[in-house]
Parts: sequence; C-alpha cells; structure tokens
Amino acid sequence: MAKNNLIKVSVFGQEIGTLGYDEKDEISFFQYNPDFLKSNRFTNIFPIPNVIKRTTQVQVFKKFSGETFRSIPPVFADSLPDMFGNIIFREWLELSKGRQKGVTVLEQLAYVSNRGMGALEYSPAKEIPKNSSIDINEIVDVVKKVLNLKGESRGRDLNEESLLNVFKIGSSAGGARPKILISENKQTKEIIPGDLNFSNDYNHYLVKLDIGDVPYSREVIEYCYYLTATSLGLTMMKSFLIEGKHFATTRFDRINGEKKHILTATGLTGWDFKSADVSTYENLFNLAIYLKIPHSQVEELFARMVFNVVFCNTDDHLKNHSFVYDSDNDSWNLSPLYDVTYSLNPLINYLRVSQALSINGKRSDISLEDIMTIADAFTIKEAQGYIKRSNEAIDFWSKTAQEQGVPSKVLERIKGDFRVI
Repeated sequence: MAKNNLIKVSVFGQEIGTLGYDEKDEISFFQYNPDFLKSNRFTNIFPIPNVIKRTTQVQVFKKFSGETFRSIPPVFADSLPDMFGNIIFREWLELSKGRQKGVTVLEQLAYVSNRGMGALEYSPAKEIPKNSSIDINEIVDVVKKVLNLKGESRGRDLNEESLLNVFKIGSSAGGARPKILISENKQTKEIIPGDLNFSNDYNHYLVKLDIGDVPYSREVIEYCYYLTATSLGLTMMKSFLIEGKHFATTRFDRINGEKKHILTATGLTGWDFKSADVSTYENLFNLAIYLKIPHSQVEELFARMVFNVVFCNTDDHLKNHSFVYDSDNDSWNLSPLYDVTYSLNPLINYLRVSQALSINGKRSDISLEDIMTIADAFTIKEAQGYIKRSNEAIDFWSKTAQEQGVPSKVLERIKGDFRVI
C-alpha cells in the first residue's frame, strides 16, 4: 500500500496504531502498535470487539462502506466532519489548493490532525497556516457566502484567509448547522480559534451561528431547550447566547486542560445513525449497559428519552448520544446532553412527527405504555416521576421562549408538537 494511504493514530500522546485505506477497493486496514498493546494502558478505548479487536494482527474492514463511515472503522469515522464541516472543507480546498475532488478519507483525517473533537489525533498532519484572532460577525458573513444564502456565485467574494479561519474552527465540529470552535482566555477574555488550544487558561466553546437565513432564531430556540432541560436536572454543559443570538456551549471534550476521548453511539458500535433498523432506544440502553455505566446514568438516559418525546426533539439519532472515556479508570460514562432542540421548520404544519430513535417499535404516537416498556426493561424506578416533571415543564418552556423573544407564531407552532405522555 502506498505510503500516503497510511496514517498514524494517537491518543493521550501515545501512538496506538496505523490506519490504512485502499481507495480502489474501498477497504480499510488497522493495526495496533505492538508497544501500545504491551503497555496495557487504555485497554478499553475501543470497547466493542466487533468493531476493532485488541490484537497485533492487521484487521481488514469491508463492511463500513457508505456516507456515514466512508469505509473506515466507525471509531475513526467519528472524527470526520459532518455536513457543514464538509461544505467548508470542500470550499477551502478548492480556493486554497485549486482542488475539490480526489480527497481521500485519510487525507481528510490528516487535515483533522490534532484539531478534532475528542482526543484521537492523526499524523502526519496536513499543514494549515496559523492565525490568532476571531471576529464572529466576520465569520458569519463568510459562512453566509459559502452557503450561498445571498444568491451570490459560490466563492465569488471569498478570500483564502477569511475562509481559512472558518475552515480551521468550523470543519471539525459535527452536525448540519453552521458552528465554530472558540477559546476564551479566562483572564483577558481574548477570543482565539479553538481548534488547537485546550489549555486550562481558557474556556472552550462550541458556538452555533445564527446566520439570519430564517425569520426566527434556531439558536435562541435551542437555548430555551437548554434552560428547560437543565431546570429538570438533566446534565448539560454551561451554555449561553452571544449577542443574544449565537448559541455557545462549553465543550465536554476539553476539561481542566485535558482532551477527553469521546465516541458517539454510532462511532462505538458501527450502527449507522441513518439506518432505521438499528436506530432504537432499546439499542442505546443496551449499549449503556454493555459499557457498564453507573445505573444513575442509565436513569438519566431514560429522563433524556422522555424529554425528547415530550418536547419533540426528533433529531435524537445515534450520533447525538455520546459516551466519555475515563482514562484514569479505563471506563466509560454517559456524556452530557447536547443538540436538544426543535429541529423541524416551525413555519410548516406537519401531519405527523417521528423520533429518530424508536421506542417499543414506534417512532410516532408514542404512549405511556411504550415509555414504560423501557422503564421495566432497564429497571427505572422513578420513571413516573421523570414523566410527570417533563410534562409539567411545558409551561416553563413556553414562558422561557416568550421571555427570549421567540415569535408567538413560532412558539405556538412548536408547542403544538409537544406530547404530554
């Protein structure tokens, strides 16, 4: 295999193995570094043997073709940018390198390098020029042009420097909506790019940008969901609005000056989040049990499920549920809740809304009986209490949305899709 089709994978400063990719046959290969295996450290970083086995032999992967995994093991595919990140990546590559096609999945990981979410790092890295300043309004303007929201020709008014800024801090975060990574100095309040910095001298944020493409703010609506979820005691990272419109949330993969190894449910298991066959809450709970997370966290997962159903968070797919590796104890924990909001268009009347994850075989018209099948199967003793409190929190959400200036038509439309269980 050609040298440029190989890439080294590291975590916590230790090289764990080599990833290879055969572009012609769309097959990938992974081999652990023997020294890493001999060290007997971090033995549980990839906890599911059906995805990656802990062996010195070369492992061949043929079953992960398609858009989600791009033929590489899911634990590494989790590091790739999602929809918005890919748009930014292609635009920057075309403008700076004069190319958009022919980029292999390993080359894209080389650009991710040590800038990605979580703790996995890839080398040798593709060199990217450094910069040190952040202007959110300038970034929003560039994002608008990239997404062609003003009817301009793609790339017509872009320059390499401005697009580079967005590429560095916007191509590593997952999801479809425009977002960037920033770091704020705790003392001076200076804002710098958050792609490389993980120092404890800074607060590290993921910021979802309001680009003004709709007559309401998606980010303000998500902030209302955050306030409601935390009022119910659900675990979320501290979040706030920048300039009253951009949703900023503290990163849970950068804590106390350290990188945290994070994998989504899709990355851990190889369950394609776009596949209805595997997209069930039963699967998610069974994964949590397999990872041996504390039962209190299993109960919180139940509370999150109830919240998603009551508040019509239909984008509750397998990549929106993650687990955090505890390197000190070689164990896993449920990550803080994230990406909870009304993801539909509130200006459209939907005849039926469906959850991404099914409950008791159902994605819509989910009943108390359906919810209780999960409670009974996974020994959730306070199930009725979680349900009652979520139902009662609808009024809190409505009051919060009104206080945050959500247009009354939008507020009522969203509330109309809430489901009292």
